Amino acid sequence: METEKKQKAENIMREIKIEKVVLNMGGTGENLEKGFKLLKFLTGRTPAKMKAKKRIPTLNVRPGLEVGAVVTIRKGAKEFLKKMLIAEDNEIKKKQVADNHFSFGVKEYIEIPGVEYQREIGIMGFDVTIVFKRTGRRVRLKKVKRGKIPSKQIITKEEIIKFMEENFETKFIGK
Repeated sequence: METEKKQKAENIMREIKIEKVVLNMGGTGENLEKGFKLLKFLTGRTPAKMKAKKRIPTLNVRPGLEVGAVVTIRKGAKEFLKKMLIAEDNEIKKKQVADNHFSFGVKEYIEIPGVEYQREIGIMGFDVTIVFKRTGRRVRLKKVKRGKIPSKQIITKEEIIKFMEENFETKFIGK
């Protein structure tokens, strides 16, 4: 009887889920093409190329110039995240965590288990962002009958840290 009450006491609307894992990298020209190949090789999906919106003369960047590649993983995000965390030795700095998401960089893709060096790509790194959500987030994002959601729907740093320690055995270092 008590176990049934405990199960009912847990609110499924407060459950934290991984919404998506986003891989991105920046570069222009040949570096961008290598990065595009790398993201396609790692994920098996076609990345999208990002275009610059501002002019930065010191970096020879002009509006409309392709400056980055990004790919989003929704299905199979947990398994992919486990591989990425192994590349970082399951250690993340607390300052890399923000509300609803956290990010880290992989310096060299050959650190990922099961991935071998690719001669045409060379040694490259990329950024990984993990976005979390709770049930009901779609209410704020949908176009028809959009609604407001309360601030308790936001996933705090502490909740993300607790979730990652319990489910992925990740260590958080620093302040």
